[in-house]
Amino acid sequence: MTSTTRVADVMTRNLVTVDPSTTVPEAVQLMKNGGFRRLPVRREGRLVGIVTDRDLKEAMPSQATSLSIWEITYLLAKLHVGEVMSRSVITTTDTALLSDAAYTMLKHRVGGLPVVNGSGELVGIVTVTDVLRDYVGLPVLG
Repeated sequence: MTSTTRVADVMTRNLVTVDPSTTVPEAVQLMKNGGFRRLPVRREGRLVGIVTDRDLKEAMPSQATSLSIWEITYLLAKLHVGEVMSRSVITTTDTALLSDAAYTMLKHRVGGLPVVNGSGELVGIVTVTDVLRDYVGLPVLG
């Protein structure tokens, strides 16, 4: 990582996002199929939250539940991302230095930051993996 590397140089641009009305099972499937651990949540094009694999796991019923599989399935189908997402999202900008974004992730103990441009539009996401990939000189994937 050079001292001039910008977030825009390494961030993932082709984002998968969800709406707050997306069901938890749908979000779980999107994450599983896409191989990622966080989904930005948008409503009418604006970033309103973020949901992580941890948020979704915590929303799942315990193994010790007395509910039947049908009751669990029914309840999960009614649970929406908007009910389990984090609403206070820490973001970075596409023009920020990558080292500053890395510091922000360390400071707040998060594995990724949604990236917004000067207009506040969601344009990407930068993760610890992106920082490490840049540090060791591997090409940007997304």
